[in-house]
Amino acid sequence: MGSAVNIARKPTPPRAAPRAPSTLSHSAYRTLSRMIQERELPVGRPIVETQLAEMLGVSRTPLRQALQRLEAEGLLRKSESRSYAVRRVELREYLQSLKAREILEAEAAQMAIGRIEPEAIAHARAHLHAVQRRRPYDMLAHWASDDEVHDLFIDGCGNAVIRDLLKSLRVTTKLFEIERLSERLEPDSSQHEAILDALEAGDPDATRAAVVAHLRSLAEFAVRVL
Repeated sequence: MGSAVNIARKPTPPRAAPRAPSTLSHSAYRTLSRMIQERELPVGRPIVETQLAEMLGVSRTPLRQALQRLEAEGLLRKSESRSYAVRRVELREYLQSLKAREILEAEAAQMAIGRIEPEAIAHARAHLHAVQRRRPYDMLAHWASDDEVHDLFIDGCGNAVIRDLLKSLRVTTKLFEIERLSERLEPDSSQHEAILDALEAGDPDATRAAVVAHLRSLAEFAVRVL
């Protein structure tokens, strides 16, 4: 009898592991957040989940997880028909939310003095300057810089209750600004610079005054243009 011949087989390349539902959900969340900020999801218009899932290339489960997360953050609202829509914020709620922010953010900024790393302030300043120089205007970069400046002292204030209240209030005011206010990069940038200057100097009175001036400017601008 002849000896058996062993035929060497090429190893089968490993298949790429499918993305976990949590990864798909996070990806959908990030895309939907961007679409809200760029007004690709109009305020008040019902979201058709089947169409959105097909557009994003995900199944309904991770999409619903992303929608539920955005609802929990206050960006979406569920109607009586159980469909989601971007939450509409009226002028009255916007102005009242700004007033609440004025009180809480001024306190948070003062509390954060000495608790923020100088490198974090320098990074926020560099990002702010990069947004100022960018042409054409980049709305997403503007919002990212805005978040970075405010989060410096909101996250650094050392009070979790104030932090969470301010995060919620900022969602409300941001939704209004996305839908109703024209781009106001120049005043935002100069006012954010004043806040960073005061935080860097460790001056509590200047820090409080810079935050209050910024938020009152937003309210005055809204009343003037609407």
